[in-house]
Amino acid sequence: MNVEMVEFENKRDMYEHLNASCAKVIDRRDGAVSSLANASALIKLYLEDTNWVGFYLFQEEALKLGPFQGSPAVTAIKIGEGVCGSAASEMKTVRVDDVKSCGNYIACDPSTSSEIVVPIIKQGRLLGVLDIDSPKSGRFDEEDEAGLQGVAETLVRLIYM
Repeated sequence: MNVEMVEFENKRDMYEHLNASCAKVIDRRDGAVSSLANASALIKLYLEDTNWVGFYLFQEEALKLGPFQGSPAVTAIKIGEGVCGSAASEMKTVRVDDVKSCGNYIACDPSTSSEIVVPIIKQGRLLGVLDIDSPKSGRFDEEDEAGLQGVAETLVRLIYM
């Protein structure tokens, strides 16, 4: 699969291109795991200053490690625990500018400084979360939040119709 990378004038254009690239490489017939594996690779490719991009899938009342790009990670997270579990329980995006000041942060990679977690929801039902870590403090802003929420919506539409 060939994905054309270009220089972007702004984050909005980058996220639009990322969504279009997801639409090109994701085929629901391949199944959720294969599709999310390609999505994590695309997101990692597009987003600078990230050291972990992946998915935790809601199974058996917990978040279970799904496809990802990065260092080995925690394999199961209880709902409500850590940044991922908080995003899942609240069913809203959580941004952490400095994980060292976050009381419920679950450390996996010591180089991580900031994190954003976007819940993946279909018709009010939690399917999982998109988790992205960065070695740069304050890496994620409102534009990233809106863009990644758009990516999550695209993934639901492409994979979980």
